[in-house]
Amino acid sequence: MEAEKSLEIYEFGPCEDSYQMGFSIGNHFSNLIRSRLSTDSIFNHQLLPFSQTPQAQSLLHSLSHNNSTKFPDYWNEMRGIANGSGVPFLHIMILNFRKEILPFIPKSEKIEDEETIDDCSDILVVSDTMAVAAHNEDANVALVGHTYLIKATLSNGLSYTAYTYAGELPSCAFGFNNHGLAFTLNSVPPTDSEIVAGGIGRNFISRDLLEATSIDDAISRIRSSQVSIGHSYNLLDVNLRKILNVETASSQRISVHEIGSTPFFHANMYIHLQVNQVHDQNSISRQNRAALLPKKSKVDLLSLLGDSGDQEYPIYMQGPTLYTLCTAVIDLDERTMTIIKSNPKQGVVSYIFKIA
Repeated sequence: MEAEKSLEIYEFGPCEDSYQMGFSIGNHFSNLIRSRLSTDSIFNHQLLPFSQTPQAQSLLHSLSHNNSTKFPDYWNEMRGIANGSGVPFLHIMILNFRKEILPFIPKSEKIEDEETIDDCSDILVVSDTMAVAAHNEDANVALVGHTYLIKATLSNGLSYTAYTYAGELPSCAFGFNNHGLAFTLNSVPPTDSEIVAGGIGRNFISRDLLEATSIDDAISRIRSSQVSIGHSYNLLDVNLRKILNVETASSQRISVHEIGSTPFFHANMYIHLQVNQVHDQNSISRQNRAALLPKKSKVDLLSLLGDSGDQEYPIYMQGPTLYTLCTAVIDLDERTMTIIKSNPKQGVVSYIFKIA
């Protein structure tokens, strides 16, 4: 397969401390972080104006206090990203808390045609013949060209590789570490009544998952956090040949589903955790389309994630607002993570990483 290495990987560490880790990332990707902030319409038209209003101050204070208290190292890492990139800390903070802030912006201040939901699709299976998680990383057009790979080594010997949005903590998308633990993530949309203000941010939880030592440790890290908004985590342990889908919501609600031989497709709706959620036609359409497509081989799974048969709500997105940035394929038997930048049906690989 032809190699297409248009996604930069930055390898570094160990660093003196968490602040230096963030500073190194921010300094290295300063131009990319600044470019994203200058072109991200949700940041410029919603997050930043709201953050400067009196009604936002108590929310920002709660987010700051609760997250810096629970995760002081990651808070310092975020400070380092800001200082390293030369971007105001407030800008980096609200970018990392975008999911926890957007529900509280008055509807009168939101711009109707701006899409605020990130959409991702996963197809997961663990059978006698394959154990695979394939993931489309979908995001707003502002993220096109504003992502990178971080490969960091910590002072305790742990190392991780994470696909990262410019200016955000690694990783709100997918990654793996040298304990054989990997994950991919799906956004889910609880209704406003299900959201708790000022809780732990999902970017902090996913950053914490990069340091999990096992799949059980990963679940404990997810379960222990008082989140504002729900999320769906696909946890993979290559040592155990095991995949779990974990759906979460506020008030420490959690549901764990083990993946078996029946292929499991997850878009951006809760499937097994009972939560009041927003009706997402995009997600429902992808779910229905996936149910019609074959899933008997890894080639089938990639073809499914590259499908655009539903022109209004395709699984593989090419704009104008939402784009599939890349596809990640984690093969537990081969112990590899493959990243594909173009349509996965074409088989053009950007990177193949060995999962230790």
